[in-house]
Amino acid sequence: MYYYIEGTVAFVEDGVVVLDAGGVGYRLGVSRIAMTRAAVGKKMRLYTVLNVREDAMELFGFPDREERKLFNMLTDITGVGPKAALAILSVATPDKLALGIMTGNEKLLTEAQGVGKKLAQRIILELKDKIAKERDGELPAGDGPVPVQAAAGTRSSAISAMMVLGYTRQEAAAAVATVPEDVTETEEIIRLALKNA
Repeated sequence: MYYYIEGTVAFVEDGVVVLDAGGVGYRLGVSRIAMTRAAVGKKMRLYTVLNVREDAMELFGFPDREERKLFNMLTDITGVGPKAALAILSVATPDKLALGIMTGNEKLLTEAQGVGKKLAQRIILELKDKIAKERDGELPAGDGPVPVQAAAGTRSSAISAMMVLGYTRQEAAAAVATVPEDVTETEEIIRLALKNA
């Protein structure tokens, strides 16, 4: 319904920003990270998601499209409602969360209020490959193919995770290729690859 709302921040309270846009005050549920960017009296644009339930209509706001996309991916998972998704988005930036999911970092997700180990595992299971594919799709043209020995399973995840940190596909693949084949844990592959990047 609304793609984004841009207006003056009327007030900020726990988990909520109210934007005055054209004389209408829009109440938007936001993450803690989004709240830190909101200052009363300043202009702000929040990308939105409208959540309609039987008993309520709620509007959620995000400072960028990346955070909104991750919110939508999270709420598509059974057991993750809007409040849990916002709690997860309050733990770290979308890039750090994407990296955490791709590397199976349950601890990062369980820092979010109301997210236990089982739910964190489900999120990782359902989103790991989706996020890795999306990150591959955003690569600039001309980065070339990934070396064959780096293209399978955890090595592919390690390459995607390094790209989240700002390395090109070629740089990430070359660094991962230097890691001995007997190293199979994604986090360990990334740690060793970063030393050689």
